[in-house]
Amino acid sequence: MLYIKEDVTLPINEWIFDNVSDAMIFVDHDDQIVAANHHAEQMLNINEEANTYHVDDYIDRHGIMEHWEDEQLIWTKQQPVDLAIMKEEWIGDLTCYTLKDGWLKGKKDSLIYRLKHARKSPYEGVLMHDRGQLIDCDYAFASMLGYKRSEMIGMSIFSLVHHDDRESLANQMRQEQHDSPYQVRAYKKNGEPIYAEVLSEQLREGSNNIRVAIVRNITERIENEQQIEFMAYYDQLTNLPNRNYFQMAVKNEINHMEMKNQRFAVYFIDIDYFKHINDTLGYQVGDQLLKGCATRLKQLLSDDVFIARMVSDEFLLLQRHVTDDESIDNLAKQIIDKFRNPLNINGYDIYTTVSIGVSIYPDSATEPSELIENADSAMYVIKEEGRNEYQVFRHSLKEGVKEQMQLETELHKALQHQDFELFFQPQYDLKTNRITGFEALCRWFHDDLGVIPPDRFIPLAEKTGLILELGDWVIYEACRQNKLWQDQGMPKVKVSVNLSAKQFLRRQLVDRVRHILDETGLEPQYLEIEITETMAMSNERYIIDTLHQFEKLGVQVALDDFGTGYSSLQYLSQFPLNKIKIDRSFIQNQSKQNVAIVKSIIHLSHALNLKVIAEGVETEDDLKFLLTEQCDEVQGFYFSKPIPAQSVQGFIDV
Repeated sequence: MLYIKEDVTLPINEWIFDNVSDAMIFVDHDDQIVAANHHAEQMLNINEEANTYHVDDYIDRHGIMEHWEDEQLIWTKQQPVDLAIMKEEWIGDLTCYTLKDGWLKGKKDSLIYRLKHARKSPYEGVLMHDRGQLIDCDYAFASMLGYKRSEMIGMSIFSLVHHDDRESLANQMRQEQHDSPYQVRAYKKNGEPIYAEVLSEQLREGSNNIRVAIVRNITERIENEQQIEFMAYYDQLTNLPNRNYFQMAVKNEINHMEMKNQRFAVYFIDIDYFKHINDTLGYQVGDQLLKGCATRLKQLLSDDVFIARMVSDEFLLLQRHVTDDESIDNLAKQIIDKFRNPLNINGYDIYTTVSIGVSIYPDSATEPSELIENADSAMYVIKEEGRNEYQVFRHSLKEGVKEQMQLETELHKALQHQDFELFFQPQYDLKTNRITGFEALCRWFHDDLGVIPPDRFIPLAEKTGLILELGDWVIYEACRQNKLWQDQGMPKVKVSVNLSAKQFLRRQLVDRVRHILDETGLEPQYLEIEITETMAMSNERYIIDTLHQFEKLGVQVALDDFGTGYSSLQYLSQFPLNKIKIDRSFIQNQSKQNVAIVKSIIHLSHALNLKVIAEGVETEDDLKFLLTEQCDEVQGFYFSKPIPAQSVQGFIDV
């Protein structure tokens, strides 16, 4: 307790005066402080060595922030300045000022308690403001926004808040009571955005001007929520909306159209040959290709165009305000034109095209899922007919698609039950007139659908990826059957198996074949695999490496359908091949040009020490022509159609 005037008698017990919880000073008629208790000494920084004891040098009685019935909110003047609630009373000849330090702290404690009940996590900052102007704040709040506490006093809260949230904040300030926190977006001093949760209340009941608020930084939580929302509605690879978002957009458009009786179109876009590129050049290149395709599609974005990624290499596009069929034709052509030029991915110039199916609301369907499904059906038709084009959905297309889906289901079942059978077409040596081998050909006999030709189920197996499982079965069954013939005393000849691009480009193919040979016991020289020109050109480095591994294993390799693709002399000299197979189209149509091509293939192959076999030999004239040109081997209906395994023994005996 500090007595400034020793001769003054205080109108209060000295022990109570010094031990009361509030700061208390007594002031005489000259506004001089005559006594101060211990709490007042600390709050107002009063000491015996002070140059002045005038009350206005310690408290700002004239700059009252807020006035209540018997109390005022004032600032102290000595450093550090602080807010205090002051109560003024006249007791005899003296004026008693009672100062309650910590009204901000007191409100802070109350709000912290409420905030912890509303959100089970700690508070981060507290502030006091008068209609948006900061009166006071703690260091935690200032630090949260990257300021010093002294910099913030007097600032407008609205200058800290995102401009889109200012009106909402003003509305919140006008409410007398907040039962739960509300969110605002703000900016730190360095411009970095921040999300905050605010719980505010009046400083005193009945006064709506001065408020105290607890503020918590919830940026991390909001960003996590945004990330979860992004993952739910956006594709992470391309940053395009995903199928879920697209369906929502279509649903909203349908609701809008029902009121305006207008049309819109859904485009199903498939990147042609993507799976082949992905398998040959790897997933990293495939991902970069998808990003590049997405970038090109984004160039079409407008108020009337919404784009999303479906899955894998499939994209969706919504075209609003379709006035006529011409607008659909124009946009479809624009999409196709976007892929005329190659995409450069990691040094590769990759040429790709798109196949597009279009469904129209309400002509094609009236539900989002049906519109997408019908556009997919239309796209499927383009895939089957040659790609790089577009097709508008017609209801008649659906039957064909349903038939394909049924066939795909049956294909799965056939693989599970091994309902396939191998037929074998003999290959003849024209010099010895002996059978040198058999080409294994897969056949499918369905209980209900009858004979399903290879040109129907092989492309479907390729499209669905089932070709890998089917191809493994064909290799195994061909090797097993050939070994069985040998064990039965038949002459040892090779069996030839066609490999699809997916099979040949699959990693560890040679190890798979080695395992099959070991399991069946067939010697490697009695297995021949056939690859096509297109496969050979797709990834030369990998092809050469794989072919050398087959050469080391002892398995022979034939290049099938020669003359129908690139027919590059370079890879004929580089690839370790054993045989060239002339495509049947050159034999069955012996035009002047085709005859010249066949002669050239035979002479070139012999010059490279490669054997030549011609397929599709059906007439005696075909045979005479090939004998004249010194072709090594032939196969075709002239000698035999493909026959089942059980007929091979009798065929050889004949």
